[in-house]
Amino acid sequence: MISLQHVNPRVRGIRVSSHSELQSLAARITQVALKPCQKVIDVSSGDLQQAGMKPVSFLRQVLAVCLHPELLKDKDLPLDVRLRAQRFLEVCDGGSLGSYTASSGMEYIRRRIAEFITRRDAGVPSNAKDVFISSGSQRALMVAVKLISTVEGDIRSGVLTPMPCPHTLPALLDEAGVTLEPYELIEEQGWAIDLDKLHEALKDARGRCNPRAIYISNPGNPTGHVQDRHSIEEVIQFAAAERLLLLVDEVNQDSVFGPGREFISYKRVLFEMGEEFSQTVEMVSFYCLSTACCGECGLRTGYMEMINIDPQVKFFVDTCLCIDICAPVVGQLALDVMIDPPTPGDPSYDTYTQEILLTRATLSQNAQRAQEFLNDLPGMRCEPAMGGIYLYPRLDLPSEIVREAEISEVEADVLYCQRLLKEEGVLVGAGSQNGQTTDKHHLRLCFNVPSDSLEDVLTRLGSFHLRLLDALPHSHRGVEDMDTRGKYKKDIKPLV
Repeated sequence: MISLQHVNPRVRGIRVSSHSELQSLAARITQVALKPCQKVIDVSSGDLQQAGMKPVSFLRQVLAVCLHPELLKDKDLPLDVRLRAQRFLEVCDGGSLGSYTASSGMEYIRRRIAEFITRRDAGVPSNAKDVFISSGSQRALMVAVKLISTVEGDIRSGVLTPMPCPHTLPALLDEAGVTLEPYELIEEQGWAIDLDKLHEALKDARGRCNPRAIYISNPGNPTGHVQDRHSIEEVIQFAAAERLLLLVDEVNQDSVFGPGREFISYKRVLFEMGEEFSQTVEMVSFYCLSTACCGECGLRTGYMEMINIDPQVKFFVDTCLCIDICAPVVGQLALDVMIDPPTPGDPSYDTYTQEILLTRATLSQNAQRAQEFLNDLPGMRCEPAMGGIYLYPRLDLPSEIVREAEISEVEADVLYCQRLLKEEGVLVGAGSQNGQTTDKHHLRLCFNVPSDSLEDVLTRLGSFHLRLLDALPHSHRGVEDMDTRGKYKKDIKPLV
């Protein structure tokens, strides 16, 4: 029998995340009814269909026909659905989704992805040989990080990482054997990337590690920040000057809704900066099915595009992907539908357009509604999201809560999330899960859910939050914080 002492020390050293602990608590509440509350609503992660968002009809119809080719004869299905499915089956070995593909993905799909990137980037060319399909963007990122994972003496490679960062990233970097070196985003400026902070982080990192790469999330996860062209240019110039590999997570590129904001890819900006940069800066960008509009998280398929990467290194990437044999074939075909949806004149165009517009409207309206609600709560401040699927409000927790957390040996925001989950059946993420180690406390709340579900979440969260503060000494809040109806004013000061 395998005991813990036989497990690789690196694996044993990976701390069970507070996110996993909260997920386990949510499961116990659901299964054994620890409290007679309504069903648990999970808005801690981007599992959109679990949260109640509907899948894209055209995508599901095409996959259904591919999985059951007898449906090709079904005239009740739109013609463009059947034609797309027929083309897929023609390029699958054996005419079946049950066959393997090349380790880096079907050549047909890789070409189609390259065509999509070229269209997206206003004609900046993309080559299918630079595109690698993987079992989700996390798998692609792991392979890319392992390219730079080296140890010289006691010095490991390092990756400059934004704080806050995606909650899965710290464990991924640790498992890959690289050091996470944080750079702080500027919360008061809408979680902007600050060039001075990058230089400070790089200076601090040297000596502890060998900085080899910088990780960027745009639109930001979990901050909702969307970079403009000038900000992207600054980061590219920084990476070029310091000879850092750019790792660019652009998974939420289809969910930009802030006024005057648009998604501009790092690759497009890189190539529009001239050959001094476009021929020298090494970059890997990531995209996957877990997007706001597609939301097919469970199909576990994504891709990365590698720019200015040595061909021998790309051969190594293909070798690493061989471990998985290949990405799920159903997911590879879903990628094709995501990047090349119905166009005007196609039978499925109207239905597809209505579904996507509804999703985008829900995103924008939910983001504004939730941000306004959270800012109305005492001791909570929330920067607006310009894109992505998360809000990341700051909690100004009173000293009593902080001391209780210290006694319980958990972070204060984790304690807040535990109590919210137990008392109201709402699962939100704690900011300490996103790599933050400062004394600032935050919540991570996914707003890409049905509007009625969001209202339920906000009602329960607001009730819990005010009830929590009611139990504290009156010195923390007085009647002057109330309006004539007994509601809290919008201009309430932070608790501490």
